[in-house]
Amino acid sequence: MAKPEQTCCPIVELRQYTLHPGKRHVLIDLFDREFIEPQQALGMKVIGQFRDVDNRNRFVWLRGFSDMPSRAQALEDFYGGPVWKAHREAANATMVDSDNVLLLRPASPISGFSLENKGRSRTGSDQVRKELIVATIYYFDAPVSADFVEFFEQTLKPVIAGAGASILACFVTENSDNTFPALPVREGENVFVWFARFNDQTAYELYVAALGRSPRWRDEISKELARRLRQAPEVLRLSPTERSLL
Repeated sequence: MAKPEQTCCPIVELRQYTLHPGKRHVLIDLFDREFIEPQQALGMKVIGQFRDVDNRNRFVWLRGFSDMPSRAQALEDFYGGPVWKAHREAANATMVDSDNVLLLRPASPISGFSLENKGRSRTGSDQVRKELIVATIYYFDAPVSADFVEFFEQTLKPVIAGAGASILACFVTENSDNTFPALPVREGENVFVWFARFNDQTAYELYVAALGRSPRWRDEISKELARRLRQAPEVLRLSPTERSLL
């Protein structure tokens, strides 16, 4: 029997940074060169880092941890350590805001990111990345119920996948207290977040068109989804940096 593929990270941060105009490439160059391996060495998982396609002043990245206590220790070690001390002024100079952070956990035991066979490009790589990662955030008035997770798995997911999305992972809010208050997270949010991969922008546009042509999506599923949500979904179209693992 084949060994089941392991999924990454019981705790995940979805971090959206607003940057000063024209500074995104500066932060990406610094991040990909200086910040990946030192965080990994302290037990964190740098899952992915991205350019927001729809906002040239936004940098988005994903960081994973094995649990909340180890998150506190790893963050203390990194932000109190020599690498951050050496580069924090340059990094902070690119940022307007870094507090837009959702703390997440997999929606089910097998719904995290599968990264076992993923390799990261070397530092200085000039690899051109065409794929698109799309994060869709659903907001609720109360913690996400098991009923909604089942609705996503049994009803939404087959239609989304049938339209052409390759679904990578799905998460819900992690409601634990923030174990590293020096880095704020968004409090009081109740979200369900799913991530999908597309080969390129054209593939994503074909998916959107296919979903729009689906009578079941248009007449049934989208209405049921809207009924359950607090507000319209937030959709992030993300282009991976050269060294993004995801």
